[in-house]
Amino acid sequence: MPEFATLDRIDRKILDILQREGRIAITDLAQRVGLSTSPCSERVKRLERTGVISGYHARVAPEALGKMLLVFVEIKLSSKSADVFDKVRNELLHMPEVLECHLVSGGFDYLVKARLRGMGEYRHLLGDILKKLPVPAESHSYVVMEEVKETLILPVDR
Repeated sequence: MPEFATLDRIDRKILDILQREGRIAITDLAQRVGLSTSPCSERVKRLERTGVISGYHARVAPEALGKMLLVFVEIKLSSKSADVFDKVRNELLHMPEVLECHLVSGGFDYLVKARLRGMGEYRHLLGDILKKLPVPAESHSYVVMEEVKETLILPVDR
């Protein structure tokens, strides 16, 4: 994990704007944060170089790709060890339908978020996950009926 430098007020303002408007022209960004273009550009490059800004992406509407079903799956492993966790990680990393996977504390071990075309694809994915795990596992699934809020924007304290 990279060691991050202290972020000042202008860095935080840049981060806030770039999270919301990743394609903003550097001249417009500079104007909004009260800098000239060159110093603003240098700050953005530093934030990228140090890993504070980890990337840029296009957000695609799932409906455009027919991925209407959003599912969360809790997975509870029957036994746990570093080797088991490594094997589970490797399996789940290579499943393109899995958007997020988190090793968590609590009543289960993994929380998986997947975006799929429908229940048939979901049944197939769940079968693949359970079949490829190195130890027996129990799962509980939650099909999303309505997405109330989903964002990638982190609050930036100013």
